Amino acid sequence: MPTWLELVIRIGGVLVAFLTLPLIVGQAEHKVMAHMQGRLGPMYAGGFHGWAQLVADGIKFVQKEDITPREADRAVFRLAPVVALVPYLLVLLVIPLGPGDLVGQPLDIGLFFVLAVVGVGVVAVLMSAWASANKYSLLGGLRGAAQLLGYELPLVLAAASVAMAAGTLSLGGIVEAWQPWWLFWQAPAMIVFFVAGLAEIRRPPFDMPVADSELVFGYMTEYTGLRFAFFLLAEYVGIVVIAALTTVLFLGGWQGPFADAQLGWLWTLLKVFAVSFVIIWLRVSFPRLREDQLQRLCWLVLVPAALAQLVLTAAVRLTLN
Repeated sequence: MPTWLELVIRIGGVLVAFLTLPLIVGQAEHKVMAHMQGRLGPMYAGGFHGWAQLVADGIKFVQKEDITPREADRAVFRLAPVVALVPYLLVLLVIPLGPGDLVGQPLDIGLFFVLAVVGVGVVAVLMSAWASANKYSLLGGLRGAAQLLGYELPLVLAAASVAMAAGTLSLGGIVEAWQPWWLFWQAPAMIVFFVAGLAEIRRPPFDMPVADSELVFGYMTEYTGLRFAFFLLAEYVGIVVIAALTTVLFLGGWQGPFADAQLGWLWTLLKVFAVSFVIIWLRVSFPRLREDQLQRLCWLVLVPAALAQLVLTAAVRLTLN
């Protein structure tokens, strides 16, 4: 196969995943929240079980007027939603769906690349907050920056633990080195990574930067129409990315109860959707954390737990070697 054709197929596959998986997660969130909280509205659009709810939402966003505040920095204001989306697209390029060639672009330093790119999200938050010329947006952006910069540390430390256990920074290599007993050995790191990941994508109960009860909608207050939809799409892509990284790093990726490598992609997707369901479940179950509670959880709980897990991983590695 020519190199250019292989490249087109790989990038096309990643784009399809980028455009479809978040919509599936969004549809699932509508249904899960409707059942858990007795919301009747999302169960009627289109007839059978509200299958057309996302279609209705899309039409609604397209019809909304695109407004840019008079005092806003127009170029930065319009670019911010794109900056929020692009990092997640780049991350999906290196996350393996299965063994062999089922990855957009395999990298020997895939984990390093992922952690570096995910950190760009704080730039989009600050861009949208500052360029909006709105005090509520600015306050939400500053809260978001403080949250993202703080939770980067436990996220990186937890990922470093599993990378040390596997002896590689390659995401595919981590999956190949994974053993079922790691579910217990690396469980603290998995919990830290998962919680920090929720804070990184600003999902409830870590949605203080967009607290509607006090900040209108934070750094997204001035956005309308498709630009606002891009921010929402970035949130759902973030769910897919965090679920996929949790699956690859801590749940064995494509490894399943059967040795058939042909089903590896299926096991990966099943685990990703299972983790996504937990993320939706947490949104329904827990109230929003206050800013002091959010920072205390980060610095007094997650960071010490991640450091302790690193020490444990180093000790186990030395013992096994």
